[in-house]
Amino acid sequence: MNRLGRSAVGKVIGTLLGLLAGGIIGAVAGFLVGYVFDFSREALVRRARPVHQSHTSDVFFATTFAVMGHLAKADGRVSEYEIQAAEHVMREMRLNDAKRAEARTLFRQGKSPEFDLHAALDEFNEACGRRLNLKMMFLQIQFSAVWADGDFSQSERDVLVRIAQRLGVPEQIFRQIEAMVGAFARRASGGAWQDTGRSEAHARHSELRDAYAILGVDPKNSHEEIKRAYRKLMNQHHPDKLIAKGLPEEMMEVATRRAAEIQNAYELVKRSRGA
Repeated sequence: MNRLGRSAVGKVIGTLLGLLAGGIIGAVAGFLVGYVFDFSREALVRRARPVHQSHTSDVFFATTFAVMGHLAKADGRVSEYEIQAAEHVMREMRLNDAKRAEARTLFRQGKSPEFDLHAALDEFNEACGRRLNLKMMFLQIQFSAVWADGDFSQSERDVLVRIAQRLGVPEQIFRQIEAMVGAFARRASGGAWQDTGRSEAHARHSELRDAYAILGVDPKNSHEEIKRAYRKLMNQHHPDKLIAKGLPEEMMEVATRRAAEIQNAYELVKRSRGA
């Protein structure tokens, strides 16, 4: 039954019962009783939603930093660079002192041998439900943490593959996220196109290549196909929509930055095609 059907069930039943019991006058009375019932029911549902979103937000935050700690130990040891990478993510999120302390505790739990990755992911999966864009953002943050230390190992990628599979993220989307965050990382670190040993033409080519990677398209795609990909990404990364679905408020800054990167990539591709 759709939302409209659910919201009218009280009025329909009340009207029918009233009609049977008291004719037209009974139907009117039954409708009014049903209206009050439906209104009260919808109010309860609306009040329940923030609680659900709050639970999703709490689970998202906890899983993010615990899994980050687990990933840091994927190659057998946690290096100083990996700890700095986690701190970089915390700074990017502009966590306050209390949240940063919580994140560090979760990170330590994640790198512990007793950490149960599958149980943590299953809880996260249940909290997110079918909201794929939340899972995509989660994977983006994990990829960003791995890229932040400048050394993306095969063992770390293997763990990320298993995480995506456990969350039910399709392989195609996983590869797009991998390419997107790699391009984000290159742009954040200066990018190959800014290497003084390379020509200006090569620099522009490298920047444009990363812009296509961020959008998940290639130069063979038509402008309409690229526009559709861009709009889909912007819809998936809209900060307000993500927050409404359960993304922690602390990660609003990350979502906003991602949306800006997508916007910049699209503008660069448009200029290169004379659009």
